[in-house]
Amino acid sequence: MLDNLLIAFHQQLTPEMWSKIAISTWETVYMTIASTFIAVVVGLPIGCATFLTGKKQILENSKANKIFNVIINIGRSIPYIILLLILIPVTSYIVGSSLGTNAAIVSLSVAAIPFFARLTSNALFEIPTGLTETAKALGATNWQIITKFYLPEALPSLINGITLTFVTLIGYTAMAGTQGGGGLGSLAINYGVHRGMGFITWISTIIIVLFVIISQKLGDDLAKKVDHR
Repeated sequence: MLDNLLIAFHQQLTPEMWSKIAISTWETVYMTIASTFIAVVVGLPIGCATFLTGKKQILENSKANKIFNVIINIGRSIPYIILLLILIPVTSYIVGSSLGTNAAIVSLSVAAIPFFARLTSNALFEIPTGLTETAKALGATNWQIITKFYLPEALPSLINGITLTFVTLIGYTAMAGTQGGGGLGSLAINYGVHRGMGFITWISTIIIVLFVIISQKLGDDLAKKVDHR
């Protein structure tokens, strides 16, 4: 039995296959970093706006607040695999194809933006209520209150939110792989499942798990380092 496993291991994990694994790993890293970056750039201001237009906040506006919340809630409620299929025409228009890593980044970003926006809004809600009065007493403008007081105070929670978004997207890239998105998910499907190469599935899974563990550890350490509360 052991001899058969060793033979299968060497047959499946050839130098050429290790090269494919390396490329797929890079594709997963690339997709995750790119989509997380877009999610933060777009989701951060949406999350801030959702918080700031809330009740008793400095930019209180009930209508705008409801609109932001509806957008975020709808975006978060759509399962990623369905969103991926819905966005195929949009992805093809933007990227020129519905296949490949760049195409996958479109759907990954759209899925992550409302997710991170909600995390941002929740992080800002953790800010002590007296901070606004203190900032106003110092003569700070609304922009200064946001940039000099709110965001620095919420930074540890925001870093945790970025980490959670990053880790979630790692899993989403595997789902994107089922629709030709590339990465380790695509490798596991194309070789591990369709060609019966079980070791490829296991190697892909182990790499993804290690990627998640390392990312979570780095994010937690960074959040603790900037937390001076």
